[in-house]
Amino acid sequence: MTLHMALRVTLAAATCLALTACGSGRSTTGAGVDSPPASSFESQNRDTAGFTSAGGSTIWDIFGPSTIDQTVNVNRYLWAASLEVLSFLPVTTVDPFTGVIITDYGTPPGGGRSYRATVHIKDPALDARSLKLALQTRGGPVSAATTRAVEDAILSRARQLRVQDSRI
Repeated sequence: MTLHMALRVTLAAATCLALTACGSGRSTTGAGVDSPPASSFESQNRDTAGFTSAGGSTIWDIFGPSTIDQTVNVNRYLWAASLEVLSFLPVTTVDPFTGVIITDYGTPPGGGRSYRATVHIKDPALDARSLKLALQTRGGPVSAATTRAVEDAILSRARQLRVQDSRI
């Protein structure tokens, strides 16, 4: 075996050993030294990312079946109100699992300018913080006042739908 071939084999073995050591699940903080406790933010993000609290995740886990169970609850009143208020816009993409509605350009009744919208409902609460709206014209983004007016129309309609639903 030539020196060049032996060097390549040694390098490949060292790379495999390093990757195996990365996924061993052992602490790298040193013997007898405890790491500081993780904050709730860190532990929540670790759990969301698919890591176990003991650090038992390995690099090989990315090739296996996904263990991340991500469910997003979308407020149904905000969802229905968004579709109703923006009904003059042709819907391009709708994803109720992530709470995203994307429309194409359309002209409102009695208007001369065409708009397109992207709506993101990111929380199950009937709240203004749950609704994110981005409006755009062919010339660029619209003013903040226009966006706020459409958001207010969606929130008002969602509240009306909730009140109607509670009367039943």
